[in-house]
Amino acid sequence: MKITINEQVHQVDVPDDMPILWALRDVLGMTGTKFGCGQSLCGACTVMLDGQPIRSCVTPVKQAENKKLTTIEAISEQPAGRAIQAAWLEKNVPQCGYCQSGQIVSATALLNTNPKPSDEDINNAMSGNICRCGTYTRIRDAIKQAANKLEAGHEG
Repeated sequence: MKITINEQVHQVDVPDDMPILWALRDVLGMTGTKFGCGQSLCGACTVMLDGQPIRSCVTPVKQAENKKLTTIEAISEQPAGRAIQAAWLEKNVPQCGYCQSGQIVSATALLNTNPKPSDEDINNAMSGNICRCGTYTRIRDAIKQAANKLEAGHEG
């Protein structure tokens, strides 16, 4: 089947029910998306499917056919992604870093659809992303900073 990942079409010969995560990591060598729980509970595997955050560990690759996947590898190609990554660094968000690709993808998807999120909007959008290090306050601050920079016409 053909799937479009980060604006590039890939031909993959995999079972229809293979999780997108394994097609990305094991078949295509795109290891930025992480395996966390395998049950759609932690958010480490978050990618965007047609702009919406999804958990790639439980989403069959067949669902990506004729749609656009965006992974952490290409998140900086979006203005919101650049702003989020810059804010992540400025606010020193990561500690261990394992959850960060999923966090950044979810935060980017949020700002793509809601450029001025409230605390409640941020909490709701990020609720499926678990950070074992507990950097939630810094994550929220970084999202707000990125939103403010985007509003002011800066991307990072």
